[in-house]
Amino acid sequence: MDIDAIHKALANPVRRQILAWLKSPGEYFAEQEHPLDFGVCCGMIDKRSGLSQSTISAHLATLQAAELIVPRRIGQWVFFKRNEATIRAFLESIHGDL
Repeated sequence: MDIDAIHKALANPVRRQILAWLKSPGEYFAEQEHPLDFGVCCGMIDKRSGLSQSTISAHLATLQAAELIVPRRIGQWVFFKRNEATIRAFLESIHGDL
């Protein structure tokens, strides 16, 4: 776990918002055609955010580099889910260290 990469990823409010949306995908992405078990399609995140595809892709890349989300490619689509194991380990580390 790269604590510095996680802090960098969490320093941006858009990335924190994406993580919050992915925590309750049924609440925020119910209109997605594919099952939410796959994760949330990048296009759905673009649409909800109102930001450009390239901006959201950069945010998702930062979250992925910090291992806060995991991608799953199905055909031409990429779906994202939270990496609960990394999030839990990070929170435990912060709780224990501080």
